[in-house]
Order: sequence, then C-alpha cells, then structure tokens
Amino acid sequence: MFAIWILVFREVLEAAMIVSIVAAATRGVPGRWRWIGSGLAVGCAGAGVVAACAGRLAEAMSGMGQEWFNAGVLLAAAAMIGWHVVWMARHGRALAAEAGRFGDDVSAGRRPMTALMIVVALAVLREGSEVVLFGYGMVAGGSASADLVSGGVLGLLSGVAVGVGMYAGLLRIPMRHFFRATNGLLILLAAGLAAAAAGFLTQADVLPTFADPLWDSSWLLADDVWLGHALHALIGYSAQPSGMQVLFYLTVVVLLSGGARLAAPRSAPVVSALPDPTA
Repeated sequence: MFAIWILVFREVLEAAMIVSIVAAATRGVPGRWRWIGSGLAVGCAGAGVVAACAGRLAEAMSGMGQEWFNAGVLLAAAAMIGWHVVWMARHGRALAAEAGRFGDDVSAGRRPMTALMIVVALAVLREGSEVVLFGYGMVAGGSASADLVSGGVLGLLSGVAVGVGMYAGLLRIPMRHFFRATNGLLILLAAGLAAAAAGFLTQADVLPTFADPLWDSSWLLADDVWLGHALHALIGYSAQPSGMQVLFYLTVVVLLSGGARLAAPRSAPVVSALPDPTA
C-alpha cells in the first residue's frame, strides 16, 4: 500500500503543482474557478477512459500467456516510471515556470479562458494516465486490489492537501525536497518492477536464471511476513531472487540514477515556493 501511496501522491502532487501555480497567477480573474473545475473534470474523465481501455486490453491479452502478459505490463510500468523520473529531473523547473507564465497570459487577456481549462485538463489527464499504468503494473506484480484502492485514496488525499497548501502560500518547504525523496523511491520501485518482470520471463524460459536463488535471506526476512510484503511492493525485495532478477534490478537503478543526475539542470531547484495568493 505504501508504494501505491507514493506513486499516486507523486502524480497528484505534480498535477496539483500546475493547477496551483495557474490558479495563483490568475487570481482576480472572474470565473477562473469554473474553468479550472471544468479542466479537472475533463482530465479525470479522460483518465477514466484510459483506465477502461486498459482494462479491456488486459482482458483481451490475458489468455496469450500469463507470464508474457505480466512481464510486458511490468516492463511498461517500469519504463514509464523511468521516463517520468528522468523527464521531471530535466524539465520540472521549466514546467513550473511555464505554468506561471501561462497564468499571467490568461490574466492579461493574451489567452482565452478556455485555454485555462485545457492546460488543467491535460495536466490531470497526463498524471492520471500514468497512475492507471502504474496500478496495472502493481497488480501484475502481486499487489492486492484492496491495497491499490486504499493506497490510491491516501495518495489522492495527501496530494490534494499539499496542493491546497501550495495555493494558500503556506508551504514554504522547497519542492525539490519532495521530488528528490520521491524520485529515489520511484527509481527503486521501477527496479523492483523490472526484477519481477525478469522473474516471469525466466519462468517462461525466455531468459536464463544464472543462479536460482542467488541468495536466501529468508532467515532474516521472509517474503510472506508483513514487512517482506511491504518491502516487495515498495522496493522489489525478494528473499530468494534469481541472478537475472538481481541483474535487472541493478541495471535499472544504475541507468535511472545516472540518467536523472545527467538530466538535472545545474542551476536553481525545481520550485522554491509559490507566490502568495493573498499578496
């Protein structure tokens, strides 16, 4: 559940960041909340359509070899997380600045109010679609549906709460601390998903195991205890991993850590603080 909470919280936080910056920049514009609310509704509806299509696709493909299907979903989710981590490391600060400029343009009348709805809808749709894919990856990796729902609700509520704090101007903690912490967790989560995919591919005799198991840490922490379950969902822990799973895991950690470090700008942080809407 904690891993799902981190995922949903991160995605909701990023959408909330865009919405909060745009809302703060357009304060005083008549009817802005109607357009912002419409954008939120359209974005959520679009994410719902993505979820429905993904569910039908999963049902259609589930009979084509369960190991292949599960591995494909897990690798797709890991790839999406990896792209997300590296892209945000590179463009997060520019994305926030662009949202601020966009809000100023709407306030000055250089952009129509409908554009306000569109930019909010796209932000919500993008993050919502990623949550859908992550959710399918977590389920394919063995997470329970109840954990998916509870973690998703907690992530949604906490992300919205932080977004409200952003808009109110009460959150003065630099956002780079949030993104650095969650980036590290997302890298480990992507590595765990990739390792789980490697496990399915070795079961299907597509990849060699190299060594099975490479080690056995069941005496220290077994997979079937609550802490083992939690660490498996969060960072991909396995008491008896194969050599191929460990290879996938370490490869993803090295690639994503190095990619995020190379992509990160050398100058200012992503977002230091939002303008105070009461100013």
